[in-house]
Amino acid sequence: MKSNTLTIIKKEFARFFGDRQLLFTTVIMPGLLIYIIYSLMGSGIQKMVTEGQNEVVTMRVENMPQSMAPLLTAIDSNLVVVEQAFTDKDIEQLEDKDINAVLLRFPEGFDDVLTAPVDPAALPNVEIYYNSTNNASSRVYMIVSTMLGNYGRPFTVNVPQTEEQRFDQASDESIGAMIWSKILPMLIVMMLFSGVMAIAPSSIAGEKERGTIATLLVTPMKRNDLALGKIISLSGIALLSGISSFIGIALSLPKMISMEGADTASMLGFHYTTNDYIVLLLVIFASVLIMASAISLLSALAKDVKNAGTMVTPFMLVVMLAGLLPMFQDGASSNLMIYLIPFYNSIEVMTAVFSHEMEWMPVIVTLASDVFYTGIAVWGLTRMFNSEKVMFSR
Repeated sequence: MKSNTLTIIKKEFARFFGDRQLLFTTVIMPGLLIYIIYSLMGSGIQKMVTEGQNEVVTMRVENMPQSMAPLLTAIDSNLVVVEQAFTDKDIEQLEDKDINAVLLRFPEGFDDVLTAPVDPAALPNVEIYYNSTNNASSRVYMIVSTMLGNYGRPFTVNVPQTEEQRFDQASDESIGAMIWSKILPMLIVMMLFSGVMAIAPSSIAGEKERGTIATLLVTPMKRNDLALGKIISLSGIALLSGISSFIGIALSLPKMISMEGADTASMLGFHYTTNDYIVLLLVIFASVLIMASAISLLSALAKDVKNAGTMVTPFMLVVMLAGLLPMFQDGASSNLMIYLIPFYNSIEVMTAVFSHEMEWMPVIVTLASDVFYTGIAVWGLTRMFNSEKVMFSR
């Protein structure tokens, strides 16, 4: 019995270690992908923190107390402290992100009040106006509010004097747009990938497994026509999933942003325009094209549908990683070179649309590059169809 058990163990080990693809996907790939994903996520977080720290912020201080001046000027080398009164217009500019600032107002005679007997009913109130959707402004606010909270003197911070007064100048619309720009791109691409993954492997790898690919290859048609037909048909079918996702997003946005007492109709889609929805639909189609092209190439290399699913797994993890990246950045990138990176460019455009930062040049570069990469995929798939070694590998 021991001899038979040892024989089976040797046989399974020989089968496993003899299959280089299985060895790679089972032993090497998990550790490699974890290393890559966590390294990139760490770099993204570090970049986000570093950019916020290196950004110059102006802090306008009204009624600067002598006791606070040394503490405020020593906070950060990138913080410019200006003793200057500010108006409602300055607060509006902070709301519109026209200024990269924090507005700090001390009550008149702040130092004198602190040395007087404590009156719990008349504590001096320090007002800090900031914008939570601006990383630099939010960072300085956290530092200043923490410093004042640990000051050890009797005063309050950001206690509204009226019902209308608010200190965070980020509007409900901008806060919502920031949240959705970090979440929705990932949800969209995962739904799109699921749709493509459900049909693409069986279209090519499935036909190889069933032996029907040979019938297609002997028909009097050009191989590039076959490759183009495969990718377009797969994209068209998967696009139905994309359109479903698009309709779901368009209909659900008003529900997600509706608040008690709010005019949902006027807040429709955070005031997303028709152009925003058109761009979103075009980018969804471009994403489907890239996904269908990549999975078609991998399916052509696979021996069967199961093998194709194994080969697509690393690509799925890359898709998930790309969808997570917007969470670690402040809005979409302004570097046009980023929009030449296949698939990630679509993520960036979606982020720009949802954060109200959409510009036409990145959109054009994204769509043009995705069409170009799809052409390359058609060429590569044609070469594979012409290779008997690839098409009839068992």
